Amino acid sequence: MKQLTVLSGKGGTGKTSITASFAVLARNVVVVDCDVDAPDLHMLLHPEVIKTQKFMGSKLAILDKANCIKCGLCRENCNFGAITIDLKVDAIACEGCGVCKLACPAGAITLVPRVSGNAFISKTKYGFMSHALLDPGESNSGKLVTLVR
Repeated sequence: MKQLTVLSGKGGTGKTSITASFAVLARNVVVVDCDVDAPDLHMLLHPEVIKTQKFMGSKLAILDKANCIKCGLCRENCNFGAITIDLKVDAIACEGCGVCKLACPAGAITLVPRVSGNAFISKTKYGFMSHALLDPGESNSGKLVTLVR
């Protein structure tokens, strides 16, 4: 099996166009789009998704109000302002770092995995395609790229 890697550290250099062109010329290929932050190979190859896998790359803090002693240490220690004045976790602002959990003397905070994006196996008229899309604002793109590869 022959492998070809097209890469560049700069955007807008034609990596996707070249990759799509090679896919059309080679036929019966497996194409991988590792740009999980802003993928666009799908716009050229028009894949039909045959399998979707949720990517659980980050965590979300959950505050158990029943065990909370309302000391506010979680809020004071959160560098992202993800815990509101009434001690609710803002899911968009929460980075899942776990500082709030460490600061909580009552053990009222847990971290739970959350969906950070999706990985796909697709069929194109030229062969199979592996690709993914990281949700906006999510981190761990390297882990998602590893899954795609």
